[in-house]
Parts: sequence; structure tokens; C-alpha cells
Amino acid sequence: MTTNYVKGQGSDFRNEIQRVAIIGAGGTVGKPIAQELLNTGKHTVTALTRAGSQSTLPEGIQTVLVDYHDEASLLSALEGQDALIITLSITAAPDTQSKIIQAAAKAGIKYVMPNIWGCDATNDSLVNSGLGWERLPRAFDEIEKTGVSSWVALICGFWYGHSVSMGPATFGFNFAEKKMVFFDDGETQVNVSTPAQCGRAVAKLLSMKVLPEDENDRSVTLSRWLNKPVYISSFRVTQKEMLQSWKRVTGEKDEDWTVTYESSRERYEQGLERMRNGDHDGFLQAMYSRVLFPNGDGDYESKYALANASLGLPQEDLDEQTRNAKAMVDRGYDYMTKRD
Repeated sequence: MTTNYVKGQGSDFRNEIQRVAIIGAGGTVGKPIAQELLNTGKHTVTALTRAGSQSTLPEGIQTVLVDYHDEASLLSALEGQDALIITLSITAAPDTQSKIIQAAAKAGIKYVMPNIWGCDATNDSLVNSGLGWERLPRAFDEIEKTGVSSWVALICGFWYGHSVSMGPATFGFNFAEKKMVFFDDGETQVNVSTPAQCGRAVAKLLSMKVLPEDENDRSVTLSRWLNKPVYISSFRVTQKEMLQSWKRVTGEKDEDWTVTYESSRERYEQGLERMRNGDHDGFLQAMYSRVLFPNGDGDYESKYALANASLGLPQEDLDEQTRNAKAMVDRGYDYMTKRD
């Protein structure tokens, strides 16, 4: 945008986002985002879904069938939308997001939230870790180069409950044997979030005015984060704190658990080797071990101001979220399908 205030915009400029399209509105983060947007009463929310999708969508959402690899299908679905939120499965074809971004620009969509929900995609050290994350910032460049759309990326860390429930490859919990692996000393702080917190954050962002009215308008507007990351978090927590929370929730004692220690870097290298051998759990091991390096790459809160207060996000309770994680473990949560 060439000017920073509403008073400098053309007569067709609308200082609010009314129509929002979501890809993946039935998924882990897409569903709470869609629900929170509907809850505001300020948005018409449209889910772009593939033919044959079995996802359950929030009540009140509109749906449009789409073929992500057919530009005409995408353009038809995106016509008239103000904003687009992309949440794609890890199994989506690598070029899917690029096709969606280009279609969004051709449809005139001004605001795009790309498929970046997790670790800090602006951190070159993390991005170049051999985990395929180098593609993440490419979405930022591609969106900007359209000359039509601006991006907003939600940096939220790992999803806490899902991560805990996945077992040893992620945060080191082996529930069947009551064994815990601490990486290094187990005291590295890492920012994590819940999908519900992500949903609230996105709804708050897209419910703001886009620009301040003039130089005297001090209200928080979406423009603060256009072509920038938005850092949010539910908790900044260590592995030791996670295990203590689990014990509080379950009533288990220190003596019930066997604790061992491993180097995060060695775990990371082992995970990369497992990845090369086609082991998906190796990717999880490498990813979580890398973010928990003691250099602070997983603790973005210490480097940047969180947007929690600006967005009016609530302070969540760690033990409550650990209780939710236990419920996922008890009912056999499947991280590959994101289904119970």
C-alpha cells in the first residue's frame, strides 16, 4: 500500500475484511479459525473443499468445491473474497500453495495468510536446517511479487497437546513405558500454542480495521502486520515443566517415570538419517530436536514482542491443556491423519 491511512486511499477502499475464504477449514487449525471468525459475527466465511472431503465443518460456514490444480476452479471459488487463509495437509503436493497464491492474486484478494503455522519461518537458522522449511519464506516473496496481495503469517510454535500426545519423537514422552527423554538438560524454553489460541488470534487480526483513519488514530490495525509475522504463544515452557504438568494431571509420582538425557544435536542428526531412510518419525525427531537446540531458536518470545496483548488473547492454563493431551493419548490420537 502506498499510504498508511484511510484518508489516502481510493474511494473503493474498504477498511474492513468481510469475506474470508479458508482452505482446510475442517483441519486441526483451520476449524478453530473458521469457528472463531464465525463467532465474531463480522465475516462471511467460505470453506474451499476438495470433492470427496470427509472433514466436518463448523455450522454456518459456506462451502465451495474446488480443484486446487485447476486455476479456473480456484478463481471461481475465490472471486469476491477479501482474505484467504491457507491451511494445507503435510501430504499436499509441493506446488499446491503456489497455485493457490497465484489464483488469489488473479482474483484480487488483498490479504493472504499462507500455510505457515508453527516455527519461526523468518529465522534463517531454522529455515536452513535440512527439514524442507526453506520453502516457507518463499511464500512470502511470491505473495509480495504478485503486486496484489499482502501476507500475514502466524508464528505460533508447535501445537502443545498434539505434540505431547505424539510420543517419543516429539517432546520425548513414552507413555506406554513411562519413560521421558530430556534433550540436553531438559530446561530449554520453547514457545508453544494451542489451535484454539491460533483461531482466536486470526479472528482478532481479521476483525481489526485494516488501516488507521489518519495520523491521529492510535488504534491497533491489521496494517501493523502486513508482510510481517505475528508472534503469538500459549506457553513458553520446558520439557521438565511439561513432565511436571503431566504428573500433576495424572497424580503420577517422580518414581513412576524413568528419565534419561540425550543431546538435542545428536537426536537431530539421527532424525535426519532416519528421514533419509524414509522414516516419517525421523522427520518429527529431527524437527523437534532442532527447535529445542539450547541456542534459543524455539524461544521467539525472548527476541520479539508477542502480539497476545494487542490481540486480547487469554492466558491459558498449562495443566488444562496437558489434560487435553492426555485425553488424546487415551483415545489413540493418530498424528498422520489428525484423527482420533
